[in-house]
Amino acid sequence: MKPFKSTEHQHVRYNPLKDEWILVSPHRCLRPWSGQTEQPAEDQTPDPDNPLRAGAIRANGQRNPNYTSTYVFPNDFPALLERVPEPPKPGHPLFQTAPAKGTCRVMCFHPNSSMTIPLMTVDEIMAVIEEWINQMKELSRRYTWVQIFENKGAVMGCSNPHPHCQIWASSFLPNEPRVKDRCQKEYFEKHGKPMLVDYVEQELQKKERVVLQNADWVALVPYWAAWPYETMILPARGQPQRMTDLDEEQKRNLAIIMKELNTKYDNLFQCSFPYSMGWHGAPTGPNAVDSPHWVLHALYLPPLLRSATVKKFMVGYEMLAQPQRDLTPEQAAEKLRGCDHLIHYKNKTE
Repeated sequence: MKPFKSTEHQHVRYNPLKDEWILVSPHRCLRPWSGQTEQPAEDQTPDPDNPLRAGAIRANGQRNPNYTSTYVFPNDFPALLERVPEPPKPGHPLFQTAPAKGTCRVMCFHPNSSMTIPLMTVDEIMAVIEEWINQMKELSRRYTWVQIFENKGAVMGCSNPHPHCQIWASSFLPNEPRVKDRCQKEYFEKHGKPMLVDYVEQELQKKERVVLQNADWVALVPYWAAWPYETMILPARGQPQRMTDLDEEQKRNLAIIMKELNTKYDNLFQCSFPYSMGWHGAPTGPNAVDSPHWVLHALYLPPLLRSATVKKFMVGYEMLAQPQRDLTPEQAAEKLRGCDHLIHYKNKTE
């Protein structure tokens, strides 16, 4: 029998952040694709009726101000409300309910509807980060969890191409951070060091999955990545537990690596690369405590697999058994490293 090669033979990898395994099946990349293809993202002319643009009237009749940088407003169709009656106590352990209160906000990154993060200036991205921190400071005083997330592209369910994200603050700790909190705490108690601090040190030694690095941040494809070109942005120095811990240099270098990573993404398949991204840090709220097991990090979860028109589907086996990926994280990192991070494909001249 041939010796094992990670680029040829299926194997499983453990994700210690979520206490789950990922099936890696690199030989599947050889199969021809005859399934669904997506329409490539096309540049859209600014929509005069776009409800997120400066000065537009939204569905609830409210008019946006003529903002020139970032702009935050309450979501007109929120999933969480602050004032709702509490559900009755469960009558049986199999039928449990619990209170769920919160608030949902929309944050526009830029007044220009055709703008995206890789096309914005570093200063404009800095303004986004500063507003994220402002929102975190305000909402974390009242809520246990503040989830900042961006869905980019129609293939990720985004119905509005205007550059924006959402901020959902909740009175409860959602499933993903709840599992991460437990796993990081168990690792810290066993090893006396934060899991992600150890992890970054190992990745910087190996260099196999690192895509970008600067003085404060590392962008890499996680060893346990589930999505084809999934990446994490992790601190290269210090141990910020929450976004509110960042100093000025860390904020500027974060803006730089976000711009460079997103430029690589767009250059990979010469398209406006779709993804879901978000931030995870230590829980917040009035009862928040020092959480030495936590390390702030960002996640980018893009669906594209082979081209701008072929996506990865998380169905069937993934939904019923465990996540599965085709190309290895090392192969994905190598492809991303080979993409230009300084000049966006739209700005290149022949």
